Amino acid sequence: MKIAFFDFDGTITRQDSTIEFIRYLVGDAKFIIGLLVLFPLMILYKVKIISNNEIKQIIVSYYFKGKGFEYFKNKAEYFSLHKLNSLIRKKAIEKISWHKEKGHIVVVVSASIDLWLRPWCQANDIKLISTMLETDNKIITGKTYKNNCYGPEKVKRIREEYDLADYNYIYAYGNSRGDYEMLDIAHESHYKPFT
Repeated sequence: MKIAFFDFDGTITRQDSTIEFIRYLVGDAKFIIGLLVLFPLMILYKVKIISNNEIKQIIVSYYFKGKGFEYFKNKAEYFSLHKLNSLIRKKAIEKISWHKEKGHIVVVVSASIDLWLRPWCQANDIKLISTMLETDNKIITGKTYKNNCYGPEKVKRIREEYDLADYNYIYAYGNSRGDYEMLDIAHESHYKPFT
């Protein structure tokens, strides 16, 4: 058996789906205000004073905290099925189709939130491992459930879902520092393959 792991943002897509989803959810004005408010913290992330997991929690909390889960889920599903395709790289979807034609299992492994990735993945017959949101009494708490699916966490989550010894060949596709560890577990890895 063969399996292929694909990062999503920047690998399958031309743009970051988190940014595009936030813009869709809150509108451009609130999105820009948020950028200005969060800018100092983003600088701290860029100079590695705060971690990827910490900046993700900050962004999730700022934009998503307190929103009703059903409302958020409905918005995410619409975005996934009606907006995401405009971000997809043609070469990436061609490679995914090639893997599926060969009978390989295809898995998206992403730091983006499952709620706006899962409907697209299901529509394209792709498995998904991604960051999830924590909820309390059907309200989004502003925290992620478990850690952000980034860097070493990607491999940890892959190993929780799949026994890699069952696969005689592993492919991996990524485009950033957050994919290095996932690329390292593959027999055949591709860095920025579709750009």
